[in-house]
Amino acid sequence: MALNSELQHPANMPARRLFPLILAGVFSIAMGLMAWLAASVWLERAAREDLRDEARRVATQQVRLFASDLAQFRLLPVVLGEYNDLGEALRQGDPAARRRMDGKLRLLAERTGAPVIYLIDRAGETVSASNAATGESFVGRNYRFRPYFVRALQQGASEYYAVGNVSGRPGLFLARRIGSAARPDGAIVVKVEFDKLVGIWRTDPGQTLVMDGRGIILFATDPDERFRTTRPLTAAERAAIAGAAQFGDAPLGRSRYTLSSDGSAVMPGGVRAIQGSAAMPVPGWRLVHLVPVATALREAANLARLIGLVAALVSGLVAAFLLWRRTRAADAARERARLEAAVATRTAELRAEIAERTRSDLRFRAAREELAQANRLGSLGSITAGLAHEINQPVATIRTLSENARAHLVGGRLDRVAANLDTAIGLTAKIGAITQEMRRFARRGTGTVEPVPLDAVIAGTRLLIGDQFRAAGVALDWPAAGQPSVIAGRVRLEQVLVNLLQNALDAVAGRDAPQVALTIAAEGDRVALTVADNGPGIDPAIVDQIFEPFVTGKPEGLGLGLGIVRDIIKAFDGTVSDVPSPLGGAAFRVTVARAREVTP
Repeated sequence: MALNSELQHPANMPARRLFPLILAGVFSIAMGLMAWLAASVWLERAAREDLRDEARRVATQQVRLFASDLAQFRLLPVVLGEYNDLGEALRQGDPAARRRMDGKLRLLAERTGAPVIYLIDRAGETVSASNAATGESFVGRNYRFRPYFVRALQQGASEYYAVGNVSGRPGLFLARRIGSAARPDGAIVVKVEFDKLVGIWRTDPGQTLVMDGRGIILFATDPDERFRTTRPLTAAERAAIAGAAQFGDAPLGRSRYTLSSDGSAVMPGGVRAIQGSAAMPVPGWRLVHLVPVATALREAANLARLIGLVAALVSGLVAAFLLWRRTRAADAARERARLEAAVATRTAELRAEIAERTRSDLRFRAAREELAQANRLGSLGSITAGLAHEINQPVATIRTLSENARAHLVGGRLDRVAANLDTAIGLTAKIGAITQEMRRFARRGTGTVEPVPLDAVIAGTRLLIGDQFRAAGVALDWPAAGQPSVIAGRVRLEQVLVNLLQNALDAVAGRDAPQVALTIAAEGDRVALTVADNGPGIDPAIVDQIFEPFVTGKPEGLGLGLGIVRDIIKAFDGTVSDVPSPLGGAAFRVTVARAREVTP
């Protein structure tokens, strides 16, 4: 009857076929609008979070690059402070000696890349400088008004950022006292400039500002922001800055950037941005990286529209597929092919994302190794003085033996000459062992993990840091010989022990009867190494984050040592944790795999 009705009324057939198409179109548009609205909200939130994470990541990377660049220059005043020539040039006042010192400082500045290195007597007058032969020579200029000079004589060392009153270029002045606190001879100063580093930062998207604790922008990728302030300065602060001529004649006007506590910011021209910040390895300094949000929000909006369109298309395809069930099988085949092509495209995109994440992981590992290398070089600064003392003693003994041998040779006592030479040969072997250990420890690690004898690791660690404990008068209990071998890398495992022992030495400084112990215990197929002290222990406020970067209980610490220890031990498939100390202070326990013994 229905068929007959349709045949009898052919005018009804177009309306019956058009109605499902109209219904499918309405359904497709509704689904597209819903998908667009949901995607707009979600993608905008995700875009802001991604920008915030990106800003924090770039800020952290830039701080690490700054710390690596600064670490090598911080070693210079420490090493130069041990040179006897500096004290002689200050005390004797010989013009010829001071001009020879000009040449030495100039050669050292050229080799290290330091802009200028100069020597100041205790009256504040510069007596030698690496730029003595240039038009910007510091020789003869008096810097007793500079805070870095005053603080270095009082505290032994200081760091101060200011504009050079000769060159007009700003930089960080690293000063160290020469002589004792009671009778200082003067100070050695190294100036560090960051223009090249800022040039590298400019390759990152966005803008970077570095400011001190007063909110003064010291340097930035936007050159117009140098010496502007992010908050109003008090009259006392401006008077102190002017008295020290810290920023020359800079007016210290307000910054064109507005930074909010909620992580948002406004850049010049009213450009909205998101900020990420990180603490700098200079007390009071902070780095802020800003990324504009307009492009990301525009891309998110475009992607939301695309998702809405795709949702509408997919909905239409589904409706068409249902229509096909009532019409033709050929339409379904074409729609199915279109869907398979969309899946293939998405699969290719996912593979590309996985490849990018793999590359990011490789870059992270490389950055982690660079940080570990910078930590090793930083540790060398603290152990250089002790090793120099270890070397000076055998050198002095060799000289005495040589003079005695010459006297015995004149007297014909050849047996005594031979005995003196044998003793001198033994002492040179000791000097060779010390210098070899320093070169090996400073060498960049290869990342190799293999069986390593713990006796050799302990001997190297003892050679590197043992004299610091002796000089500080701190009792250190070393494990006995005959320890097993473990699966690790020798240089990196020595770095772990040096970091933990240095932390323990810092913890017991100034205490009555200070004591540190290194113990080793075999536990099945694992070996546990524990460094314990009788210091004040770990601050409960940071005990849960002690292994996180930039978390430290020391006022002048960077908070990187324990994080590097954790990363190195994790690379060995081991563990590191804080445990109760048998000596009453703090203790850290490291476990690594025990090497399988090979029977002959």
